[in-house]
Amino acid sequence: MPFRPQAIALISGLAVLAGLALFAVGCSSGGDQARGGLVFLFRSTGGYDIRVPGLGREPSQTLTGVLPWDAAPVWSPDGTRIAFYADRVFNLPNRDDNVDIYVMNADGSDLRRLTSDPAPDAFPVWSPDSTRIAFYSEANDERDGEIYVIDADGSNVRRLTTTTGVDIPYEWHPDGSRILFGTNRNGNFDIYEMDADGRNQDQLTGGDQDDFAATRSPDGSRIAYQSNERGNMDIFTMDANGDGKVNLTLSPLDDTMPVWAADSRRLAFLSDREGNPEVYIMDTVLSDLTRITFAARPDLQVAWSPGGVQIVFVSTRDFNRVLYVANVDGGAQTRLTNDAGWDSFPAYSPDGAQIAFASHRQGRRDIYLIDADGSDLVRLTNDTRDGADVAAIR
Repeated sequence: MPFRPQAIALISGLAVLAGLALFAVGCSSGGDQARGGLVFLFRSTGGYDIRVPGLGREPSQTLTGVLPWDAAPVWSPDGTRIAFYADRVFNLPNRDDNVDIYVMNADGSDLRRLTSDPAPDAFPVWSPDSTRIAFYSEANDERDGEIYVIDADGSNVRRLTTTTGVDIPYEWHPDGSRILFGTNRNGNFDIYEMDADGRNQDQLTGGDQDDFAATRSPDGSRIAYQSNERGNMDIFTMDANGDGKVNLTLSPLDDTMPVWAADSRRLAFLSDREGNPEVYIMDTVLSDLTRITFAARPDLQVAWSPGGVQIVFVSTRDFNRVLYVANVDGGAQTRLTNDAGWDSFPAYSPDGAQIAFASHRQGRRDIYLIDADGSDLVRLTNDTRDGADVAAIR
């Protein structure tokens, strides 16, 4: 089935379930426009591309010259498995040129392909009990994207949404009963929530603006998101039922990618207010704002440690994309990775001991694991030309 002429924007640090956040935005059929530091997955000239829009003077780079590729690792809440999406049969004799969802053990063993339909499947989101995965798919015949749920062993696929437009899952409710998602079914992007079986789809935001990147506080009481209500992107919060919307940032430049700390009080996010994207942390109760990074080049894709005492983020300060960690006061900033290839999508393990990430190294894009102090780098995936996969290559 041909891919609809639109872009699917992925945001990470974004808003995270176990370290990851997601959202989608439409593009015109000829469009490749980027909004505020997003990563795009889209079909172009017959193939899939992941493009990173240029930030400041940094040129855009197409990453698919190293296909096959694996992207965006997401930890299961119990810490035993990692889900990701990938095009692993690209350029093989039986290539289907298709994005699918995979799951493996946290050490890279027992790799399983969960989806195999001829349509794109992406953006896996684990349920709190680690038994189910919500994901985006174009497996329907309506040439748009819907939300599906699959058991973690690949069985029992259920379609949850059926409307015209793009529906993207963000997060599950902490008790597993509801799923937060984004949709442009009404023309612009809004935030919705539905029961885990697809019933009772409730609209939480509306109006002419686009609302993206919704993430629920760990205690379930509030939702943070980004919105262009004032023409640029700001960070908002609202009550769990959509009431009590508050603009937290009110900056004339873009504030994006909100991520809750475990205390359900602090938000990390990215802001362009000083000229290029930097990491900030806000205490949402006291409205106290702390700037964490002061680099001359963009810092990106922030994620909290489970204990809320550190953050990991992607930085371009060294003229490529590498991982850094920092204390929540901005101190003790330490570079974790040193390869010339691009590193992205960092995600802390639930116990905070390790960080999974994707890396553009050695002629392909694979999933890696590193201890939180930067030691013991392990390559988890190795999609070879004959289709074999080798786990835990050190």
